[in-house]
Amino acid sequence: MYIPNHYKNEDLSEVKDFIKHNSFGILINQVDNKPWATHIPLELDVDENGNDVLISHISRANPQWRSFENESQVLCIFNGPHSYISSSWYHEEEVPTWNYIAVHVYGTIQILEEEAVLASMHKLVDKYEKDSENPVSIHNLSEKTMKQIKGVVGFQINITDIQATYKLSQGREEDHSQIITELKQRDFNAKAIADKMGNKHN
Repeated sequence: MYIPNHYKNEDLSEVKDFIKHNSFGILINQVDNKPWATHIPLELDVDENGNDVLISHISRANPQWRSFENESQVLCIFNGPHSYISSSWYHEEEVPTWNYIAVHVYGTIQILEEEAVLASMHKLVDKYEKDSENPVSIHNLSEKTMKQIKGVVGFQINITDIQATYKLSQGREEDHSQIITELKQRDFNAKAIADKMGNKHN
């Protein structure tokens, strides 16, 4: 994606942490020569060689997987908080803009065997159930329910490139205090951007 240098985040540790906390992403590839996108959890993991990978699955009824030829290129998009930035918050006249965080991950895809899909489902459910009062465990699901695994296609994305945009009013540091104050009075996304700006500013 297009990223002006001053918005580019090359701190891989920070970007990977962002992916882990914003793992509901968009998987994009070509299906019948047209862009196709599916909204799914894409979990950052490490393969047996220590390489970063994304693991997920989609419904077998979704035609997207039929274009998952081994080693075919895909794009995964992860969105973070975003907010409108009014130029009335600046000391000097300027056009309004938008602050946001977004990460694009490129990689090659390969379909997983059923055993690996089941293992990935265990990790996925355990991750999101850990804060539940009555956590569900795949280990405790009936054989009838577990037959649903036949209805999904699991896959691994071997990451080839990670691109991260953190647009947080860089270049307008003299206005950060006012921007943060205004954002904190708005919705959840605006407050999250304010927090990110505050962390970068400190």
